[in-house]
Amino acid sequence: MAVLANQRINAQRLWDTLGEMALIGPGVAGGCNRQTLTDADSAGRHLFARWCKDAGMSMGVDTMGNMFATRAGTDPSALPVYMGSHLDTQPTGGRYDGVLGVLGALEVVRTINDLGLRTRRPIVVTNWTNEEGARFAPAMLASGVFAGIHTQDYAYGRTDLEGKTFGEELARIGWMGDEVVGARKMHAMLELHIEQGPILEAEGKTIGVVTHGQGLWWLEITLAGKDAHTGSTPMNMRVNAGLGMARITERVHQIAMAHQPNAVGAVGQVKVFPNSRNVIPGKVIFTVDIRSPEQGKLDLMRGEVERAAHAVAAELGLGCSIEPVGHFDPVTFDPDLVKVVRGAAERLGHAHMDIVSGAGHDACWTNRVAPTVMIMCPCVGGLSHNEAEEISPEWAAAGTDVLLHAVLEVAEVVE
Repeated sequence: MAVLANQRINAQRLWDTLGEMALIGPGVAGGCNRQTLTDADSAGRHLFARWCKDAGMSMGVDTMGNMFATRAGTDPSALPVYMGSHLDTQPTGGRYDGVLGVLGALEVVRTINDLGLRTRRPIVVTNWTNEEGARFAPAMLASGVFAGIHTQDYAYGRTDLEGKTFGEELARIGWMGDEVVGARKMHAMLELHIEQGPILEAEGKTIGVVTHGQGLWWLEITLAGKDAHTGSTPMNMRVNAGLGMARITERVHQIAMAHQPNAVGAVGQVKVFPNSRNVIPGKVIFTVDIRSPEQGKLDLMRGEVERAAHAVAAELGLGCSIEPVGHFDPVTFDPDLVKVVRGAAERLGHAHMDIVSGAGHDACWTNRVAPTVMIMCPCVGGLSHNEAEEISPEWAAAGTDVLLHAVLEVAEVVE
């Protein structure tokens, strides 16, 4: 590896590739709206597949639409080293969330080709389907099926707000492959991602070596009250589902604050019925998102949120039901791979620090079936899931350089 110590990826090529992908499914404010299993998602997949073919890779697609582009190794019996993330975005998403991990991995292969290197192990670049969970909950759905967390039938039956199912939409856009999900075996998985938080930038660090990932619960709460006229219904005779949601929202915040440090919570998606200016809401459906890297805190917060919701509902005379719609336990990434990433950052001279991922990622599920690690680079102001999400070309290149050197070490360069 000494002769490769000064090798870097083609930073301009990576930046141009990120820019070209961002033209597919553009947002309204400079970001992207390339939600999973839409026509825009299909177009992005076709472009990615063409780039992989041009880089000499063979493409496989499983029955969840996960894409696997393989660069052959010299040992046909060796388990492959996987890289990648996701190309789908939030409805008002940025250009880099997930996308950097896929196209950075592609750039690693392009650079290895440019250098004329061979590796003993095959290298696979992966695009996981429906990481975001914005259209079909839960998040990380396809990698979850791959890792045996969900069944394929469960995933196919998930519906969007229009009642369309995951399975129907996957077939419609033409990306339902024939590989059995989870049949592939991995030697290791490395995922490059933007931080989606403010810590690296605030600390002046270029690389985050991700040692752990937060666990989370998504709880969908349904409150049932009574629709009534806002002008003619006395205050003491209302059964206001909107008021119940407001009180529960405040309790979620209080519960998260009571478990500091390393705990967060908020209400996210909200659906109000009948959603009219002059009608007291008779029904509200909303999601609570609670997270912590500590299992004990996560379990305590879930119980406290559920008890608080039922107590508020009882006080206001509301019906209350709670359904978990997303969950994973806190993650500890592979210590040996963490050392590989940390060593690569040090050899390349990048300021780095250990960090806990505040967001969920496909790596959280692959960690269940293979040694896994994540590499993070900063994003401006910690902003993500927003069209104003931004990173610098230098940050993108640094993260991808670390990925390059880590993958070459794990895939074993053949002299």
